[in-house]
Amino acid sequence: MSVTTSGLQSKSSRRAVRHFIELVSSMRFAIALLVILAIASIIGTVLTQEDPYPNYVNQFGPFWADIFRGVSLYNVYSAWWFMLILIFLVISVSLCVIRNSPKMIADIKSWKDRVHEGGLRAFHHKGEFTVATNRSQTAATLERLAAKMGYRTVTRQTDNGATLIAGKRGAMTKIGYISAHVAIVVICIGGLLDSNLPIKLQMWMFNKTPVSSNAVINDIPPEHRLSTSNPTFRGYAWVPEGQFVGTAILNQQDGSIIQDLPFSIQLNKFIVDYYSTGMPKLFASDIVVIDHKAGKRIPARVEVNKPFTYDGISIYQSSFQDGGSKLDMTAWPMTGGSAKAAPFSGTIGGTAPIGTQFTGAQGETVEFTDFRAINVENMTDGSGTPDARGVGKKETLRDAFDERLGSGAKTSKPTDLRNIGPSVQYKVRGTDGQAREYSNYMLPVDVSGQRMFLAGMRVSPNDSFRYLRIPADEQGTVRQWMDLRAALATPATRAEAAHRFALRSVPAENAELQKHLEESAIRVLNLFAGVDETGKPIANAQMNGGFQGIAMFIDKSVPKGEQEKAAGLLMRMLEGAMWDVWQISREQNGLPEAKVDEKNSAFVQSSINALSDSFLYGSPVFLQLDNFKQVQASVFQLTRAPGKNLVYLGSLLLVVGIFAMFYVRERRLWFWLKDSERGGASVLMAMSTARRTFDFEKEFVRTRAQIAAALGVKLAEPADPSATSGASSAQTQSEATGSEVSTR
Repeated sequence: MSVTTSGLQSKSSRRAVRHFIELVSSMRFAIALLVILAIASIIGTVLTQEDPYPNYVNQFGPFWADIFRGVSLYNVYSAWWFMLILIFLVISVSLCVIRNSPKMIADIKSWKDRVHEGGLRAFHHKGEFTVATNRSQTAATLERLAAKMGYRTVTRQTDNGATLIAGKRGAMTKIGYISAHVAIVVICIGGLLDSNLPIKLQMWMFNKTPVSSNAVINDIPPEHRLSTSNPTFRGYAWVPEGQFVGTAILNQQDGSIIQDLPFSIQLNKFIVDYYSTGMPKLFASDIVVIDHKAGKRIPARVEVNKPFTYDGISIYQSSFQDGGSKLDMTAWPMTGGSAKAAPFSGTIGGTAPIGTQFTGAQGETVEFTDFRAINVENMTDGSGTPDARGVGKKETLRDAFDERLGSGAKTSKPTDLRNIGPSVQYKVRGTDGQAREYSNYMLPVDVSGQRMFLAGMRVSPNDSFRYLRIPADEQGTVRQWMDLRAALATPATRAEAAHRFALRSVPAENAELQKHLEESAIRVLNLFAGVDETGKPIANAQMNGGFQGIAMFIDKSVPKGEQEKAAGLLMRMLEGAMWDVWQISREQNGLPEAKVDEKNSAFVQSSINALSDSFLYGSPVFLQLDNFKQVQASVFQLTRAPGKNLVYLGSLLLVVGIFAMFYVRERRLWFWLKDSERGGASVLMAMSTARRTFDFEKEFVRTRAQIAAALGVKLAEPADPSATSGASSAQTQSEATGSEVSTR
């Protein structure tokens, strides 16, 4: 029996119908669908699914992003064409199984005992034996031997008086074909049941539509909700500590659908456990499931990869977020000559206006987006030097090989994992709707041996945070840096600092040089502060203040050959004048004069760097986190998947089928016995298999030798597979105890 790749031959009078049925039921069509399905699955695996559309625009550009969205590459597994392929694959493979299974089952049951002597002699693998015992005794001996070798046999008398023994072994290999193809059908049906196809059908039949606007879940009308009897869904639920929800959100391409649950989930506590390195090792949620009908309360714990199932719905720990933590902060001004701070408070998920007492604040509001009580960061750069930035190093070819070979747990890059404390993330949105995002750490971080407050800023969510590093003072606060910033923004302070710098840098007898140095120092301080000679802020101070302002002045006023020398001179002048600005600021705030030492010099240098970067900060205030009351929230994935068991069953059938097809070989064995003219009997043995392999050649030689030994004959030549396979017309005779054997 041969398996054909052609399809069913329909008897319809219409040619198009006949061709369609033949195409759909052919194995070629099923294989083509499997290839397309595999390619689509690769795309769905490589390309991140169901991300916000702007992310794809940034990744591929507006042209290709729109084309990819048109063919649903951002949600491959729920695309209409993916579902259509699955449906046609189920139909095609089912027709293949229906067409070929009866033939295979009939072949399994068949003994192939209608062969003739001439047909057996035409077999490639055969042997002839002449024995002294009679035919009945020889037949009994061969039946026992075949059973011992694992063959099931049937014996019959032929029309010409001979005895035929037909044996088979491994005929169940054809069950592997049926099992593997049925497995594909079962897995596809399970996939269709667990897909969004049932939801699409409900939306089409019952006019269910997604809701795209923000609204209270309880106020959403029924046309945007699915009942608790929905057979399959996969949604998400966000539950803060101490609260409960009874619905799940099903994300759709143009909005969301609300899935009502037969129970409510109450989150008692979200738990995070850590390793000694500070890395988290456990995320768990202690929940209570409240049954709506029975009113029962079932406590449970949900961990990552350990879901809790109730009423056919599995609850997975998907992620966690802030559930509305309360924050107490201090708002420090970042513009103007004032250093007066003001208390500021907020709630994650809420907004708060920036007061008008801050210079530059023109109706901006703060949107609090996230809070983290623990931040485990790698505090080394690419070369292993402690740093808060991710500065990379040049990697040699040997480093690349060392990193990729050997243990999968090792790394060639040094790490220094540390918990650097709580952080708050927020957006400052202007009246024009534009917003910048900020991430500020509560505690100072050790950067190259100096304590720094990290204040991150980014313009787009796709960008990484760029950090403003504010040096901490002796009390571990930002106050002295803020006072220094305010002092620099005050014209009178700049003038006094330039005067003091000139007095202590040039002897009193050289008054003209003192005056010249004082004028140069004022100019440098003005350039660094982003103001002109009259003290008015320069237009676009973000680009004209700090080091950028000094660089632009050098580029315009100094010849190129002397620019490097001028830059060094101006930087030394800036550092010296900024020391006096700091001393004046300390005097104004009741602090003693600072000593000239390495620590204070490093503070001034770091302050200068931070002041230059502050022009790019883009916010009128810096919010420093002082205290918090954390409220956690768990994000659960809720899944009702009736096709899951079908997929498990299909996977089992697929394993069994593949094992049967590849590791079970069908063998057929025949014995044709007839009486010999000199008395005794002659035996013609033939053997065949569906797949001729080297192992079968060896098995045939071994089987022939066992038959000769059981019949009491002696082979005249060694059992060599190559001699056997190439000697289809050769005969070898040997005499042993009055018996004769011929091998072909």
